Order: sequence, then C-alpha cells, then structure tokens
Amino acid sequence: MKIFTWEIKIGLSLVILSSIIYTLKYFTLGDPLNTYMYVFNAGGFLPLNVLFVTMVINKLLSVRAQRDRLEKINMVIGMFYSELGTEMLARLSHNDPGVGKIKDHLLVSEGWTDKNFNSVKKIISAHHYQTDDSNINFAMLHHWLSSKRDFILRLLENPALLEHGPFTELLRAMSHLMDELSRRSDFTTLPETDLNHLFMDLNRVYRHLVIQWLGYMHYLKKNYPYLFSFAMRVNPFDENASPVVGEQA
Repeated sequence: MKIFTWEIKIGLSLVILSSIIYTLKYFTLGDPLNTYMYVFNAGGFLPLNVLFVTMVINKLLSVRAQRDRLEKINMVIGMFYSELGTEMLARLSHNDPGVGKIKDHLLVSEGWTDKNFNSVKKIISAHHYQTDDSNINFAMLHHWLSSKRDFILRLLENPALLEHGPFTELLRAMSHLMDELSRRSDFTTLPETDLNHLFMDLNRVYRHLVIQWLGYMHYLKKNYPYLFSFAMRVNPFDENASPVVGEQA
C-alpha cells in the first residue's frame, strides 16, 4: 500500500509552495507583523472556503450530473419501449383477465398531475399480474424475443443503467425469461410444473413493464410534452389508441 498517494503528494506540494511564497514575502517586503496577520486571516477564512466549496458548489455539480445521468437513462428507457416494451406490454395486458382493475387507471392524459401518477403507482404496485395461460404461445414469444436479444444485451452493458435499479430489474427479468425460453426445444410437451414456472417468469416481466412504463410516462409529462403526446397516442392500455393525430372536438 502506497503511503504517498497522488492526493497527498499534491497536498504537500501546495503546502510547500504556500510556505515558499510567505517566506519570499517576509524577506522581500519585511514587515513580519503584516505577514503573520495575513497568514492568520487566510487561515480563518479557510474553513468557510472549504464549507462553500464542498457543501454548495459540489452539491450544485452533483445535482447537475445527476440530471444529466437521468436524461441519458430515460433516453435508453424510451428506446426500449419503442423497440419492444410497448408491444410486449400490449400483448401481455391483453392476455391478463384482471387487467380491467388497472386499465382505466392507466389511460394517462394531459391533465394528469404528480398526484395522479403517484396515486396510480400505488394501485398498479398492488395489482396481481397474471396472464391467461391458455392464450400465451411460448414458441412464438421465444421466436420474437430472440430477435431482440442483441438489443437487450446492449442495454444491459450500458453503465448508466447501474444507477437506475427499477429499469435494470426489468432488463434482468426480461433477460432471464429469454434464457429460460431458449433452453427449451419443444413447448408442447412441457409438464404443468414447468409451464407454471415459465408463467411466473413472464408475469414478473409483465409487472416490471407496467410499473416502469408509468414512471417513464411521468418523466415525459414533466419534461418532453411532444414525446408525451406520442406516448399517449400509442398507449398499450387504450383500445382506441392510434399514432394518427385526429381532429380536436
């Protein structure tokens, strides 16, 4: 273990440089009293300077950096839903017999406030996500998800997502489901126990998809009205959804 790290070396260099400057001042200009007073005045202001730099400037820089990271993360989330998230959410919700309990709550509109989003989040978090096993074709689902595997893997490699737990959990659940499906060659001969296991993995993905989708809609509503407008027009929970902009009544 190194005793003199680069931080210590820089610190010692600055202290030595400061001592040299004060020594030159003393021998060049004389007046030791003035030099001593200046040293004490500078030393008295030093704690305030440290306080200002560490607690104010660093805080502002941290907030700015966090905002920039959030922008990048939500760009990735938007790509995910455009590529496959919205379509898969529509497929799963249409095969959820109990979706009626949350469907109307997820018809996001322009008039929604933070209170609306927070209230609906509690409702969908408590929902029991259960797809109808008679309407899910795992062979077709496997074929479709296989075409998206490279896309999912690229998202998982994105370092920005390490700081966004909920979306990372969604990708992890999606990746696990894809791995489970890829290990089975024939879905028609699977025992009921194994099918139940696959549905458990599928419903986990379904739950994460819904909750993360609402969070993304909330972000768009607050920051990007034009993106929010499009997201509303392709809302997977709206049976009348259409990307075409119709005439206002």
